[in-house]
Amino acid sequence: MTPNARPTPAPKGSSGTANVDQAAALIADFPHLPPDERNMARRIFLDPDARRVHPDWDEAARTTVGILRMTAGRRPHDRRLVRLIGELSLGSETFRALWASHHVHEKTHGRKLFRHPTVGDVALDYQTFHVPGPAHHLLVIYTAAPGSPAGRALNFLASFTATQPPPPCEAPEVGLGL
Repeated sequence: MTPNARPTPAPKGSSGTANVDQAAALIADFPHLPPDERNMARRIFLDPDARRVHPDWDEAARTTVGILRMTAGRRPHDRRLVRLIGELSLGSETFRALWASHHVHEKTHGRKLFRHPTVGDVALDYQTFHVPGPAHHLLVIYTAAPGSPAGRALNFLASFTATQPPPPCEAPEVGLGL
């Protein structure tokens, strides 16, 4: 988690790859990244630290590609999405192989495991909500039961920044809420 993470619902992301929320803050300091880099697919495939942050990296990578493929089917003429897929294809052999498998995945609900250098493994449950409209936005809510190991870890991390307001943040249109 970063200094700006708050225990609040996530802002909207698109069905591609941008979900800047408390769980995403376990991965990177999203509010301080340039808008085009606030992207879970980029973090999974192009960040050299991704395998450390995602103990279940193989499944996270497969799911990420499946969600991107689902989004590409819904928005085949989306230039930003096409550029993202091209960037990932050029930058990651694993992405290319997974993309060639034609796996499609719709993110609905489940559990996501993150590894933080201070608190260790944090398992969060998530639920995805579709926001009505032509942009196919998603709202992904990550939760930890109060008093659970994950809840205690998030509270511990949040205690470092309880008095600091987060900087303004705008999520890019193409994103992947993991």
